[in-house]
Amino acid sequence: MTSNQRIFRALFAVAIILGIAMGTRNAFSGLFLQPISADMKWGREIFSFAVALQNLIWGATQPFVGYIADRYGAKRVLMAGAALYAVGLVWTANLTSTLTLAISGGVLMGAAIACTTYSVAYSVLGKMVPPERRAWAFGISAAAGSFGQFLMIPVGQWFITHNGWAFSLTGLALITATIAPLGWYFAKLGKEGQLPAATSTVRQASAGEALRTAFGDRSYTLLTLGYFVCGFQVVFIGAHLTPYLLDKGIPARVGVTALALVGLFNCVGTYMAGVLAGKMPKRYVLSFIYFMRSVVITAFLLLPLSEWSVYVFAAAIGFLWLSTVPPTNAIIAQVYGVRYLGMLGGIVFFSHQIGSFLGAWLGGKIYDATGNYNTVWMLTIALGIFAALVHLPIDERALDSRKLPAPA
Repeated sequence: MTSNQRIFRALFAVAIILGIAMGTRNAFSGLFLQPISADMKWGREIFSFAVALQNLIWGATQPFVGYIADRYGAKRVLMAGAALYAVGLVWTANLTSTLTLAISGGVLMGAAIACTTYSVAYSVLGKMVPPERRAWAFGISAAAGSFGQFLMIPVGQWFITHNGWAFSLTGLALITATIAPLGWYFAKLGKEGQLPAATSTVRQASAGEALRTAFGDRSYTLLTLGYFVCGFQVVFIGAHLTPYLLDKGIPARVGVTALALVGLFNCVGTYMAGVLAGKMPKRYVLSFIYFMRSVVITAFLLLPLSEWSVYVFAAAIGFLWLSTVPPTNAIIAQVYGVRYLGMLGGIVFFSHQIGSFLGAWLGGKIYDATGNYNTVWMLTIALGIFAALVHLPIDERALDSRKLPAPA
């Protein structure tokens, strides 16, 4: 098998893994708030907190999961993630209390998503794809996660409508279990195709040295701050767009279609972001994405609300949805190397998930307190402008080329 054949097979396998993992995650947060809250007679804050906790656990465990994948390989991580995902979904299908939801939908699923998504995938791909093609490969794999959203959200809504939310969660559990054999195959390809240069770096002889080097660089801090904003924006919109539209008298089917359109258009947007990140400064790509998110959200709120304005908003925000993922991870790989890409990317992603926690939880909290989402919408706009600005000073040169002092 040639190197290119191995890379394309790995990309195909990880595309399915990410499509299932991200599609399930987005379907859970975007479709199940309304029916579970209604059946269990809870306010929106309860489910919103579970989704927020899920995102926080995802982020908190990601650096450790990334380190394990970097140090010992991705196979066991992916297979463990498949098992945790299935258990969490089945347990959520048999809810008995708010504590059950917090543990199953929050803790277990959060850890499962950490094991089956981007940091682990990039830990493998970053070591088998040459630097000049890395952003492109990251873009393809991230786009696959968006296609999973496009595919699984309408399917999930159909099952909820015809069979109820508990049956639908059980079906999702069976689907996520297939990540185990796919993960085994993907990890096998990654181990066979690892580039010789991926096994040695000048400054990163140990994980501790990699951490000290990254945290001593201002660009790493700026990238981490910017990713916080990404998490806040996408999780708030993903979890609360459909309830927001229902409050405005827009039918539920419009919200479901909108979330599917987000996934569809992000397939294109994420791929293009990966391509552009390989041709121009990645910080400019990121700054543009965050600024345009604020523009799109502002236009959505100012224009008259209708079914078609929702679809246009979904397409536009979908184009920008996960398009931050390839350039962000490509900067980390370019500046700090790929030996500990899973760990260093995981730490930046933890910031993303703190933002996700606040976006999901504050959306429900402020809604229950005020009866509307106006304050949180304004916050998403302001944060987008902030992120656009903080990415501009990032230095994308490799550390060695900057002649930084070696870590003590």
